[in-house]
Amino acid sequence: MPAIDPKDFACTLYQVNNHVGRITLNRPERRNALNRQAYAELESAFRYANDDPEVRCVIVTGADPAFCSGDDVRELMVGEAAQREAAPRRTTFQPTPAAMAVIECDKPVIAAVNGPAVGWGMELALYADIRIASERAVFAELFIKRGLVCDVGGFWKLPSVVGPAKAAELLFTGDPIDAAEALRIGLVTEVLPHDQLMDRAMALAGRIAANSPLALRYMKEGLRRASFGDAQEIGGWAIEVIYKLFQTEDHREGVKSFLEKRAPVFVGR
Repeated sequence: MPAIDPKDFACTLYQVNNHVGRITLNRPERRNALNRQAYAELESAFRYANDDPEVRCVIVTGADPAFCSGDDVRELMVGEAAQREAAPRRTTFQPTPAAMAVIECDKPVIAAVNGPAVGWGMELALYADIRIASERAVFAELFIKRGLVCDVGGFWKLPSVVGPAKAAELLFTGDPIDAAEALRIGLVTEVLPHDQLMDRAMALAGRIAANSPLALRYMKEGLRRASFGDAQEIGGWAIEVIYKLFQTEDHREGVKSFLEKRAPVFVGR
């Protein structure tokens, strides 16, 4: 999909001020759930920030009351179910473009988590280099409750951030944790009163942006090389598995139970 110019964004706010790019998911009526348009805009926003010499640090956040509630289930999982089932079988699988745009951004990325970050919203927070949270933040890798697996963030970064055993617990249960627990396990570096979050994020981004842009770029690349595996390979595998799971009864039950506001009953097929 061609890049979307920020002036044409419908679901995202894109601002640059004092060398800090601020990307805000802006579907508050849907708790910043991501539809196709929002995914495309998020990818474009990070590509623009990466290519803009004026941007030295990026903040990603959401319009209150949420950071990001993940996929827009009604639009992405229900509305397109028939299309997925009728589509030809895929033979090649690429990582989620929006995920790779954040992962491959050469500028330091701060996630200012102002509310719930669940499903792909937690993935988005994981792609950032630094996560700070409002006291209202909640985190959950909900994929298992939809009969799916996580995207690249849960596999590629979560174990390095919180440790393999805690990552396994979060991924296998899909249970939510609050901001205090996120701080305790190292998922976030700081928890703040809600009305102080963005000021703190901007101050931190400003301190980072005051440093040498070239040194920042190589510092980030060095951290990525030293700490994490091949995101492209892991992301492609994750998308292949997700595609297979989309075809299962368990996934359909996961979506149906969510819409009906009840616990799912999975059967293993």
